[in-house]
Amino acid sequence: MAPSTHPLIDNGITRGDPNFAGGTLHCHCPSDQVVIALKSNIAHNHACGCSKCWKPRGALFSIVGVIPRDNLSVQANASKLAIVDSSAVIQRHACRDCGVHLFGRIEKDHPFRGLDFVHAELSDQKGWQEPQFAGFVSSIIEQGFNPKGMDEIRAKFKSVGLESYDALSPPLMDLIATFTAQKSGVKFANL
Repeated sequence: MAPSTHPLIDNGITRGDPNFAGGTLHCHCPSDQVVIALKSNIAHNHACGCSKCWKPRGALFSIVGVIPRDNLSVQANASKLAIVDSSAVIQRHACRDCGVHLFGRIEKDHPFRGLDFVHAELSDQKGWQEPQFAGFVSSIIEQGFNPKGMDEIRAKFKSVGLESYDALSPPLMDLIATFTAQKSGVKFANL
């Protein structure tokens, strides 16, 4: 039996609604929940194997997407939010009480500045974009996963229609490379 990647993968991917208008996310506290409002659907939703993202108990991967920063607002209990690691590029804001990451924000000059990272699984609403790919797959080894099981993990992603990468998807890697080239003054040839 394959190890648990994430419940949203293991239980079968549910397609989102491309016209979904957003909703709310909430932490796992039984009362006085932190509530985040998102004014649109997310993009680039993916399974992430990095060691920094919040994962549900027993899952090897998180499911995380992005949303324009202006489309996210804290609706309730903002005082319960704390930055998990102030030295990280993505400033992950988590509930002090339950530990759930509600959003990650980049404040530095970075290709993804202006986008907030969110876990749509923290919403009760249906229609969020489904996972599009799996990124940083090899990173689960650094967290103690036996490398001998990696073929099985990649086969699981393939079986549900997700490409797996040891970085981000090619379009996102192209965005990073474009940002870096433009910062260094590279002029692009006309095609």
